[in-house]
Amino acid sequence: MKIKNNMKTCLIISAGVVLLAVCLSIVGLGINLGIDFAGGMSMQYDLGTSVTQAEVEAALVSDDYNVTIQGADRSEVLVRIKAVDEDGVQGVQEDVAARLLAVWPGAAAVGDVNYVGPVAGATLIRNAVMSVLIAAALMLVYIAFRFDFNSGLAAVLGLMHDVVIMLAFMVILRNFVEMNSSFIAAMLTIVGYSINNTIVIFDRIRENARRMGGAAREEVVNVSVKECLGRTINTTLTTLITITALYILGVDSIKEFALPIIVGILSGVYSANMINGYIWAALETRKLQAKKA
Repeated sequence: MKIKNNMKTCLIISAGVVLLAVCLSIVGLGINLGIDFAGGMSMQYDLGTSVTQAEVEAALVSDDYNVTIQGADRSEVLVRIKAVDEDGVQGVQEDVAARLLAVWPGAAAVGDVNYVGPVAGATLIRNAVMSVLIAAALMLVYIAFRFDFNSGLAAVLGLMHDVVIMLAFMVILRNFVEMNSSFIAAMLTIVGYSINNTIVIFDRIRENARRMGGAAREEVVNVSVKECLGRTINTTLTTLITITALYILGVDSIKEFALPIIVGILSGVYSANMINGYIWAALETRKLQAKKA
């Protein structure tokens, strides 16, 4: 199987995905922020009988209330409300309880009411960004020490590519998933998964660069990616089967974690095999040309 350098084509495709997400955001169809980021409140009730989401939504009679059915017997309901002022929490809680009790007299609150203010949401976003930047910086230092600086730079650029693609798909798939704190866990998981794929390929690149002597850097990458392809396919399919099953069978909170993971895995495999190595090859070729000059 012949592996070719399609880095420019791949980067154009990635740029197209990001541009689409930017355009959707400009027209008001950006990321569907959950209450963890946008602020709001959530409360859980046990209705005492099996219900459907449509029945609960009809009882609440409000588009502001986001309903999720939970529990093995589908008798528990999680109600989320975005953009609630802290002073209005008590009133919203009483309104929801009254409407549910009117239809299900045995309804009872389960656990505490969770409220997230807009300041907490902004802090969560800032911490998420800082976590990714710190992880990227430390990985750059490690890979530069373990391999070389160009390898570290190529790996971190690929890492940033995967994070941006995940964010772009959170915009494109806004009707299927909300962005809550589980997205941060998914993003950091993909940072680790993606860098692992890249390091495996870079380790093979280093071995082949020594073995192939004065061969072109691009050819070294071609051979290395081809040799790692079987391992990449096996590990990716194994992971995707598991996480896809979680997305199909899981509740909404699991889906909020699983869908970004699926996108991140595919993006990570794509960048590790089609982009990162060729960025290294371009950087190494430029360095060699500068030495000759």
